Amino acid sequence: MTAFDDWRARSPFYDDSHEALAMSVRRFVTREIAPHIDRWEAEGELPRDLHRKAAEAGILGLRYPEQYGGHEEGFDIFHSLVVTEELAACGAGGLGASLMTHGIGLPPVLALGSQELKQRVAPPVLAGEKIIALGITEASGGSDVANLSTTAMRDGDHYVVNGGKMFITSGMRADWLTCAVRTGGPGAGGISLLLIDMESEGVERTRLDKMGWRCSDTAAIHFSDVRVPAANLIGPENGGFIGIMRNFNGERLGMAMGCCAFARVAMAEAAEWAQNRKTFGKPLVGHQSIRIKLADMVRQIEATQAWVDLCAWQVREGRDRPADFAMLKVQATRMLEAVAREAAQVLGGVSYITGSKVERIYREVRVNAIGGGSEEIMLDLAGRQLFGGKR
Repeated sequence: MTAFDDWRARSPFYDDSHEALAMSVRRFVTREIAPHIDRWEAEGELPRDLHRKAAEAGILGLRYPEQYGGHEEGFDIFHSLVVTEELAACGAGGLGASLMTHGIGLPPVLALGSQELKQRVAPPVLAGEKIIALGITEASGGSDVANLSTTAMRDGDHYVVNGGKMFITSGMRADWLTCAVRTGGPGAGGISLLLIDMESEGVERTRLDKMGWRCSDTAAIHFSDVRVPAANLIGPENGGFIGIMRNFNGERLGMAMGCCAFARVAMAEAAEWAQNRKTFGKPLVGHQSIRIKLADMVRQIEATQAWVDLCAWQVREGRDRPADFAMLKVQATRMLEAVAREAAQVLGGVSYITGSKVERIYREVRVNAIGGGSEEIMLDLAGRQLFGGKR
């Protein structure tokens, strides 16, 4: 434990079990990820066997039902936050986004799917043998979920899917896609969720290059008369919108925790540089302006982490509300942007050269601010819930 990660020891929400999990995941990251992350960033994707290794290490199945190969006894939501924290240590946001993509693709199946579908999908995903992704966003609009245009028309015991999805995390490697489709009329009431086999005839995938999250493969996906068995319907027909919205809260909490974790990584790299780099005859940290920057980073990280932990506690106690997750996400992404900027200022020119964690984290600020709901959408959602008013 260092001066930069002892915050759990001073929190009422974490105990020895959380610290033991942190050490386990840290060893996994040191052994299986850190030596290879730069190469994976250059290649644009993670190797499939990393999913199997993460499953064997108990990471993929954490807090999933035992009957599907997970392990939930003795684990709470704060254990999940610990995993997010430790996976961030390598300073590459694409790692967690892609390795843990089942965290957004699998929950709708487990919450709404038939028992047959759960048993068919969950065990191989949690064993790292199959990859599942989530397909919501379309080229015509991301946050306007109620008006998505990908259609699924019933044809006997199949649905025929036409349309496309955009910016899909793990879209190139995914075996299955939990996909939002329009099965009914306009608006939220006409949306369903389907599990699409990505090897089906009529599925086309195009790799997208990105500014950040480079080791996470991202795809544009096109569906042309793709036949999907009706047994792959997740939940009731035209009842998918609630499942999508339920999923967003967990995604936003996870992203907020990721922002705190990456901000700590950036701050730690800046602090180490400031302690070792000498200017004008003394270490950088000997200059008041640098100390102020570092202290202000800690101030913003600690405040945001406190809100993350409060929201996690509210989830655990059943007292959560969507507005809090929306506002928290804005707080966390703005905090990360501020901390990454100041960390870059401390490192100076080094932060602009590929190889520093700060350089990579700075490039990945925007994906956090946009993904899972933009700042404007988040604040409007919170405002409508808290104060009323129509769209």
